[in-house]
Amino acid sequence: MKSIFQIVLWIICIFLGYMIYRSVTGPIEFDKIKKERFAEVIDRLKDIRNAQDAFKTVNGRYANNFESLVAFVDTANYTITQQRDSSFMEYDKVYQIDMLKEVKIIDTLGFVSVKDSLFKDSDRYKSMMNVPYAANNEKFTMKADIIEKSGYRAPVYEAKVAKNIVLHDQPKDLLSRENAQVSVEEVNGSEIKVGSLTEVSTSGNWPPIYDKKGDQ
Repeated sequence: MKSIFQIVLWIICIFLGYMIYRSVTGPIEFDKIKKERFAEVIDRLKDIRNAQDAFKTVNGRYANNFESLVAFVDTANYTITQQRDSSFMEYDKVYQIDMLKEVKIIDTLGFVSVKDSLFKDSDRYKSMMNVPYAANNEKFTMKADIIEKSGYRAPVYEAKVAKNIVLHDQPKDLLSRENAQVSVEEVNGSEIKVGSLTEVSTSGNWPPIYDKKGDQ
């Protein structure tokens, strides 16, 4: 009986030691996995933002779905223009004399492919709607709209994904804690997103640590 008791005690001790070890290393491992996955998700959101910015430059609004956005990147061109000042003499009927008139002339210099400008030799824009690490091939939710701000109508858009989808295989207690994040050094809230449907903004809700040098 004494031997059995000792064996049981050792098993309990080993189990408790493992639980203590996991309580220390678990959050560290979770944080490492989280940052790796969030970085890839945010890179995908930046591609969406760049494509949407180009779409708005050409069309004056944002794309409401990924089919339109991908087709636009595939086929659209930027117009390259140059503005220059000019002047000429024009007869003024009021003063009945020739007067100098100044104008601005916009010259079209050429066109450049949106695809080449944003993605060069990569075709990753064709899969920018897919959420990295998603268990069931989930896609980003994206919507565009027009809102009233300061007396004018402004185009807006938002693309987002729930953290639960990106971290679906992680411990539930740590995931719940992550969804409640409120910190300038973390992605706050339960979603990772770019843009807004209520404010005129194309910013993401991630901290600067996820931005490479030169990123917008």
